[in-house]
Amino acid sequence: MSTYLAIDIGASSGRHILGSMQNGKLVLEEIHRFKNGFKKKNGHLCWDMEALFEEILTGIAKCNEIGKIPVSLGIDTWGCDFVLLDKSDKMIGDTVAYRDSRTNDMDEVLDEFISEPDLYGRTGIQKLVFNSIYQFLALKQWQPEWLEAADGFLMIPEYLSYLLTGGQKHEYTNSTTTALVNAKTKDWDDELVEKIGLPKKLFSEMVPPGTKLGNLLPEIRQRVGFDCKVILPCTHDTGSAVVSAPIDDKSIYLSSGTWSLMGVELDEPICTEESRQKNLSNEGGYQYRFRYLKNIMGLWIIQSIKNDYGGQYSFDDLCYYAGKCSQFPSVININEHRFFAPEKMEDEIKAACRDSGQQVPQNIGELMFCVYHSLAVGYSKTVEEIESITGKRYDKICIVGGGSKDTYLNELTAAVCGRKVTAGPVEGTAIGNILVQMISMGAINGIEEARELIRKSFLIDDY
Repeated sequence: MSTYLAIDIGASSGRHILGSMQNGKLVLEEIHRFKNGFKKKNGHLCWDMEALFEEILTGIAKCNEIGKIPVSLGIDTWGCDFVLLDKSDKMIGDTVAYRDSRTNDMDEVLDEFISEPDLYGRTGIQKLVFNSIYQFLALKQWQPEWLEAADGFLMIPEYLSYLLTGGQKHEYTNSTTTALVNAKTKDWDDELVEKIGLPKKLFSEMVPPGTKLGNLLPEIRQRVGFDCKVILPCTHDTGSAVVSAPIDDKSIYLSSGTWSLMGVELDEPICTEESRQKNLSNEGGYQYRFRYLKNIMGLWIIQSIKNDYGGQYSFDDLCYYAGKCSQFPSVININEHRFFAPEKMEDEIKAACRDSGQQVPQNIGELMFCVYHSLAVGYSKTVEEIESITGKRYDKICIVGGGSKDTYLNELTAAVCGRKVTAGPVEGTAIGNILVQMISMGAINGIEEARELIRKSFLIDDY
């Protein structure tokens, strides 16, 4: 029985999940889970890459400890963030996180090189202040010596895979989150790179998800106790999550986690001005499909409120109190930048209600209903925008990821959007990671067979 290891790392936690076929179904086993998060370092919010890689090795070694050796493994993470490498392939400087303020006003700097409509026409990527293109411009302005010393760069999951194998490749789905990939050629936009003044040597070979990167380095084998193939899945976590979504051509997917990524799969990008105005994105997907989607602030707002209260309330508590205040009328625009990284999320929500002339929440129930209802309204608006631009009606919303467990939000989403909602699988990102590995290793025959396997293997709830 072949086993596959997905190392799925989000902004707040990571997990190692084994997948194997048993009685015609895909069965999962979580063997390691760890915390992740950015910390203040040298005046910026940064990822601790050494600690992250140590957790990766610890989890891989557990496979040997329990006697379940994978034939392959793959790493996926969030997008946009990257590591600069010098000529000796050593990391340069700190790995600054996307929520850091260094990219503030970088959109104005970019306007000096290329207009927003022209950039969107080339890349099809929605404007987000933390896209890698803005991070590169921040480097040019604040750490030009880092760029000057750089001989290459790797996105976070590519760098972690390089530490395991010594192999360096850019994987398509994560590369598109840089806003430096041409939507038509599906490769680096050399003209754009030159236009904004970045060293062309940084942008090396790009490969599709499913590419075999190599085997574990000898020192890694010695540490973990075995060898296996390392495969680049859809290394962008949303890319992997969408692989696991049991969708068809009448379905909208919603990858629900810290971010909510809502969209449809398309064969060709939509890079029109109308699409740009609605801030929809054409991110790369499996088999060079396009994940035509919108990034929505998502469960980050709820997680932040929970943290603000120091763990006083569980997520179930927050849902319960929200349900008690379901007549509270105020709705916030959850995608406003003010909710991106506030000092205290509750205060920012109250200020947003006050600024818009709406009723200000006075207790935890009103606060949480405002958030939950606003999320559902945000989803509904996105459905309408996608339908308007694609000219299609979508009858179903397929929610995957950790947010699919939130029964209260799922019910609100179905009611506000006026669509059937399905929820599951919960570990959508890890499952998509595993499925791409299985396709690469010849265990299953393609994306349609993979999605049929999902329907047979996991409980999907209907709303």
